[in-house]
Amino acid sequence: MNDYTPAPEDRAPRLAGRQALVDPRSAGVAPYRPLSPPDGAIAEIDPHEIWRVLRKWRWLIFGCTAFALLIGLAVSLLSVPMYRATAQVEIALQDDDLTSDDRGGSRQTAVRDPQYLATQIGLLKSRSLAERVIADLGLGSGTGGKRVTTGTIVQNVQVAPVPSSRLINITYSSPSAKLAADVPNAMADGFIAANLERQYGATAYARNFLENRIAKVKGQLETSERQLVDYAQKAGIIVVSKTSNEDGSDTTSSSLDSASLVALNEALATAQSDRISAEQKYRNALRSGPQSQVAQSASVQALVGQKAALDAEYADKLNLYKPDFPEMLQLRSRIQSLQRQIASSSSSISGAAAGDLRADYLSAVGRENGLRAKVSGLKSSVMDLRGRSIQYTILQREVDTNRQLYDGLLQRYKEVGVAGGVANSLVSIIDRAKQPGAPYAPSIPENMAFALFLGLLLGTGIAFAIEFIDDTIKNPDDIKDKLKLSLLGVIPTAPKGRSVAESLIDPTSEQSEAYSSARNSIAFATPGGIAKSILITSCAPGEGKSVTSFALAQKFAKSGRSVLLIDADMRKPTFKVKLDEQYGLSSLLASRDSIRNHLAPTNFAELYIVPSGPIPPNPAELLAGRRMRDLLTEAEGIVDIVIVDSPPILGLADAPLLASMCEATIMITQAGRIRRPIFKRSVARLQEAGAHLIGVVLTKLDTRRSGYEYGYGYGYGYGYGYGHEDNGTARGKTDPQRQLSININ
Repeated sequence: MNDYTPAPEDRAPRLAGRQALVDPRSAGVAPYRPLSPPDGAIAEIDPHEIWRVLRKWRWLIFGCTAFALLIGLAVSLLSVPMYRATAQVEIALQDDDLTSDDRGGSRQTAVRDPQYLATQIGLLKSRSLAERVIADLGLGSGTGGKRVTTGTIVQNVQVAPVPSSRLINITYSSPSAKLAADVPNAMADGFIAANLERQYGATAYARNFLENRIAKVKGQLETSERQLVDYAQKAGIIVVSKTSNEDGSDTTSSSLDSASLVALNEALATAQSDRISAEQKYRNALRSGPQSQVAQSASVQALVGQKAALDAEYADKLNLYKPDFPEMLQLRSRIQSLQRQIASSSSSISGAAAGDLRADYLSAVGRENGLRAKVSGLKSSVMDLRGRSIQYTILQREVDTNRQLYDGLLQRYKEVGVAGGVANSLVSIIDRAKQPGAPYAPSIPENMAFALFLGLLLGTGIAFAIEFIDDTIKNPDDIKDKLKLSLLGVIPTAPKGRSVAESLIDPTSEQSEAYSSARNSIAFATPGGIAKSILITSCAPGEGKSVTSFALAQKFAKSGRSVLLIDADMRKPTFKVKLDEQYGLSSLLASRDSIRNHLAPTNFAELYIVPSGPIPPNPAELLAGRRMRDLLTEAEGIVDIVIVDSPPILGLADAPLLASMCEATIMITQAGRIRRPIFKRSVARLQEAGAHLIGVVLTKLDTRRSGYEYGYGYGYGYGYGYGHEDNGTARGKTDPQRQLSININ
């Protein structure tokens, strides 16, 4: 800074004139209360925050991606080439049964089990099939080698169904192109052979089962037949006929007595019919007399016919000849002869017919009576036979049941025998695997794409993990969104080789513009206008608190307001002025002297400073008295704005004491240094002391590293030591490059 040396007499009138313009405590600053999110609010994803993190950690993401690409390339170049071949088979859902009795010679059996195809896929993946392939291809040696080869085949084979079809792809991967094609083909052939063997095995099992059942049922049939014959012999039952059902089973049987009774009963019925007929003829003959018998005689009727013919001839010739004509006499003689024959035949026929009819009638009656007597005799014998036939029927039914079971088993045994010789496989090969001409893996484009994706994912994940773990205040959004505090300004880092004081001299520099913006934010931070007294503090030393105090004081002074900057850090003073050592805040607190006598002008118009003075042994005790309040009240009556640069909050009681006396308090925090919990505890200490916190100024923000764009760069820092070294500055020592010098006469 350039030295500014006004005369003492020029200063007093100007300061005195300010007293009439200021009404102490007129700002009416309201205490700040951080906003709390509404109940049930859901955190939203901020695309700008994501982009900020990606920009901030872009080199980390790039490094992880490059590393992953190198690993992917190395793996691709060092990997063993792998070949892959595929065979395709069809699993039929219908089977032709050539042993069917249908006229077409086949019967379609549909397999509707939804788990059928999954079962076939499981069989293709089985170790037993893999061992069969090993045996067919001659792979492996010894038990141990075979076990390893089997595991390799099971691990490298892929069995996948083709969607919406009954096709299954068998794919095998191997370092050998020949083996890659041989294994799927061998698996398809072995699966078909195993399927047929299972069918043959099932047929052989069924055949053995049927043989055992047939032998058992045959023995039961023979036993039941012997029991039936023995009982028939003992009971004297002779079966002469049987009646069978449509299925061939016997239902009823007839014995010899029963057959005789049936025959006699039928003969009796016939004899009754004959007797009735003979009786009817005999009675009719008695009622009609001999003429009816004669009329019924054929010989008599023939003679009557001849006589009628001669009578007609005689009548015709009588018209020509006389009765005594010889020819007429011959005709009359013949007619008379016929009359005598007719009479003789009629007489004999009448006698014989009556006798014959009576004899037939008597014969029929005798035959009927004889048959009736025999039927009556057999009835008692048949009734006794029925009682003896109950057990016979039971034995007969058992024989029929055993015979039907035996015939059915025997027929099924014949069918199984035929089916075993004509078994049909449900599996057929559609495409056989061909030896591949080039390896499918490693695929450098695929590996590099995967490595690129993995690297980006890893780098992005690490970046967001660091952001999540790092809970420091890194950017303005942390203040507004996470701390719920008002952001008054963002100060960029100063360019390399240039101090913040030099940047403030240039009104067009980024730092100068940033402090101008912060000044405007402070002016509108309270409803009553700019506070009369403003405390500038921070959580820890070295965050740019003193630089901000001086910069804001300078900006307010340039706006036409009179500003007094008080260096209240009596532990490690920041501002160096050309005054006697007895001047300063510590001397004012220890005496009753007026603050006017300790004001030091600067090379900026309307900007004055009160240095910290000699370092006292007990700064907090000096600040705790009423003297400090009186000094602030006196200063507010002299200038428009009083800016107090206080010590840090952590570990010290100075800042809360001063905050309770000032109308407004501003927190200064360095980007990426202070953790949010520490900052919240510092704010809580200020609010417990009754401070009116109006906002936060973020300092030393580097947009190139933080990924946050604010229109200009950020940041400046200086050392602050309290029993430790910070940026090369130890306790009791002042960094000459970071000390602000205020010169007066």
